[in-house]
Amino acid sequence: MSEDDGTIVVTPALSIRRDEIVESFVRAGGPGGQNVNKVSSAVALRFDLAASPSLPAAVKARAARIAGRRLTREGVIVISAQRFRDQARNRADALARLVAILRAAAEPPVPRRPTRPTPASRRERLEGKQRRARIKMLRARPVED
Repeated sequence: MSEDDGTIVVTPALSIRRDEIVESFVRAGGPGGQNVNKVSSAVALRFDLAASPSLPAAVKARAARIAGRRLTREGVIVISAQRFRDQARNRADALARLVAILRAAAEPPVPRRPTRPTPASRRERLEGKQRRARIKMLRARPVED
């Protein structure tokens, strides 16, 4: 997540520009002492995922799925951070959470290889069905001759 020349490194092959992120500051709830009503320490970070030129389409799709309800209808990821009392730590926290989402989205999913049940598991399944059928047959009303 090192920043140099205005870019934020997500993975060695993927980075986003600093100007793609918009931060706004609001007053946070919770403890804060005398400064609680004076200092805007909470951060609302916005990243326009849909319009980002830095990310490939596949990464955007995975990031949208990972972001979940933090993604707006317009395709903007909104992360609010108010865990800490000072603005700088909240900014770093929000940025770290965005980078974590993008880093997880940058990893392509492992393709599922279909497997077949082993002969032993098939046999076990069929024997279980037969056991169950016998139990149910014993519950039935006896047939009169």
